[in-house]
Amino acid sequence: MIRIHIRRQVSEENRPALMPLINQLRATIVGHPGYLSSETLRRVDRPGEVLVVSKWQSDFYWKQWYESPERKEIQDRIDDQLAVKTQYEVYDYE
Repeated sequence: MIRIHIRRQVSEENRPALMPLINQLRATIVGHPGYLSSETLRRVDRPGEVLVVSKWQSDFYWKQWYESPERKEIQDRIDDQLAVKTQYEVYDYE
């Protein structure tokens, strides 16, 4: 099992435009092979920083999702709204 940390810097003025896109991404991911769960966290000491922690059965399934055209299309629209592109970090359990 792996975890993906997805970091975004979201300004308050862009939040209304971003939320429908993020919800669309969430709706699309449910049922994707290998997807287990995710949660969204807001950083307390840095307003606007959002972390999504996503769990996957394996790196294989994560890469499949990451490379999918449906994810890329929505993610490109999300990144257009952000000052800094979305950052991804992949972690494995020891």
